[in-house]
Amino acid sequence: MDKYIQIEWTCSGLDEGRKIARELVEQKLVACANIVSQIESIYHWEGQIESDQEVKVLFKTESVHFERIKSYIESHASYDVPAILAFPILDGNATYLEWLSEAVTSSASRGDS
Repeated sequence: MDKYIQIEWTCSGLDEGRKIARELVEQKLVACANIVSQIESIYHWEGQIESDQEVKVLFKTESVHFERIKSYIESHASYDVPAILAFPILDGNATYLEWLSEAVTSSASRGDS
């Protein structure tokens, strides 16, 4: 499993994206959250083709935190079926990746099981 991941999450608006992003950074589950304030999504939902303005949030973290982040978003997001996807970070600026590791706290150091 790759050590570093980027998580992509689509939400209903800026307020929701900012609130959850800030909480995950404060909990040291993610090192950084980038918010793309306006995207248009076209998708099937309940037998109809829908089109909405949404917000995309990108989180940088270590893969060990994915399940906790996913669970947090699922329990705090407004969507019934939030889009939460993880992508491996295969390589990057070594200094940035060191900062990323320092910015998140491992489960073991928090005493979580």
